[in-house]
Parts: sequence; structure tokens; C-alpha cells
Amino acid sequence: MVNYYKVLKVSPKASRTEIRSAYRRLARKIHPDINATSDSSSQEFSQLAKAYKVLANPQKRADYDRELLKQQYDRENGSVLSSENPHARRWRQMVYERRYNAIIDRMIAEERRESMALQRVIFPTVALFVSTTFVAIFRPTIWTNSPIIGKIIMFSLFVIGCIHLFKRLKTGFERYTYSSEDIHDSILEDTEKEEKPYTKFTAFSFLVVGFFISLGIGLIIGNYFELVINASIPSLFSPTLKPEFIFYPPIFVLCVDLMHMLALRLEN
Repeated sequence: MVNYYKVLKVSPKASRTEIRSAYRRLARKIHPDINATSDSSSQEFSQLAKAYKVLANPQKRADYDRELLKQQYDRENGSVLSSENPHARRWRQMVYERRYNAIIDRMIAEERRESMALQRVIFPTVALFVSTTFVAIFRPTIWTNSPIIGKIIMFSLFVIGCIHLFKRLKTGFERYTYSSEDIHDSILEDTEKEEKPYTKFTAFSFLVVGFFISLGIGLIIGNYFELVINASIPSLFSPTLKPEFIFYPPIFVLCVDLMHMLALRLEN
């Protein structure tokens, strides 16, 4: 049985990012188009592709790890461990099944970390768009009608919310976006950059366009239901969108994110 970890020159504990990076780095070196004079390059590249196909897929990797562990223990312990003797079966369960479960737990933990990282970007972004829409609909005047202590509290929450939102978006940009300079540096330095799905320009454009679309939708809905809203809460509604609207989205994002983190803690 071919050891695909050795083919990719990575540890059995390697993450998917490390596996992908190792594959791209080796593929660039042994690709048949680059090593046309080498008779073994096609075979090596084919083996490399098979290794990546298995190890990059969580389910295939789990099955492969199990078979690899079984082969390892069969080889190390001979017929005693590989026999169908009840004692041997119990020993197998204590040894390689336990290691197999550890592998599965590690992969689940990795999937969970990736999911959590994505949620930390998605939740604030969605909350920003939704809050912008609602602020444009209702055009609250909480800031105007608040006493000085209320204004101080709101301004403090606004500053904290802006810092929090900036950190979340900055983390998202670092984790999921790249720039043309990154590609250029990678080519010149012959180093492997982590593969990322979006350009910085695309992500920034999405945020800006999404914000103005949310604002526009809110204004349209607010104008349509202006009489109803004004009659229901006249003390909190403004016929026009005032500059104080900038206070509310960051505060809303902060509150939503805090509730999300609290829910995750209670879930754990």
C-alpha cells in the first residue's frame, strides 16, 4: 500500500491547507510539461495526483488512514494481531481503532475550526447589511432623543462596534482574499502562497455594493411605509435619514456577534 503522506512529503497530522500547499509545490516541480526529459515524471505526477485526491477529501482520507493503520499494525505485530482470535480482536480495538478515532477527532476539529472562522466573517457582514436596511427603513432618532448619559453610552458602543467590525473584516480579508502582489511575489520568490478564493478588490467591492444596496432597499421600504411607521412610533421616527444613522449598524453588529459567541459557548 502506497503511503500517500510520504508521496506528498507531509505529516499524517497535516491540515488540508498544508496538504494542498505541498501538492501544488511538488506538482510545479515534477509536472511532465516541465520535466519533459524525465521518463519517470509522468508516473510521479500521477502518483502525486492520486495522493492529493485521497488526502484532500475528508472521507477518503479517513478511510485511507484506517487502512494504513491496519496495515501498519499487521506488519508490526504479525499474525497475532491480524488473527481472528477474540483476544487479538480486542487488542486491535484498543490499539489501532483508538488511533483511528483520534484521527477522526482531529479532522472533525479541523472542520469545526474552519467553520468557526467562516462564521466570524459571515455573521458580522450579514448583520451589517441587515442593520443598515432596518435603520434606513425606520430612521431612528434614539441619539437625538437620548440624554447626555445615553449619548455617552451610545458613542462608546459605537466605537467598540467599529473596532470589532474592523477586526472581523480584517481577519476575513487576511484569511480569504489575495492581491495581485501576492501572486507576483510568489512567482519571483518561488514560494508557495496559501490558496485563497477571492481577490481583495472583489471582497471590498462586495462590502461597498452590499452596503449601498441594503441602504437603498431600506430607503425604498421606509418611504413606502412612511405613514404607518410615523403613526406607530412618531417619537422615534424621522421622515428623513439623519447623519446619526451611522451609529446604529456597528452597535447592532456588536450585539449580534456577542449573542452568537454566547450561543456557541452554551452549545459547548
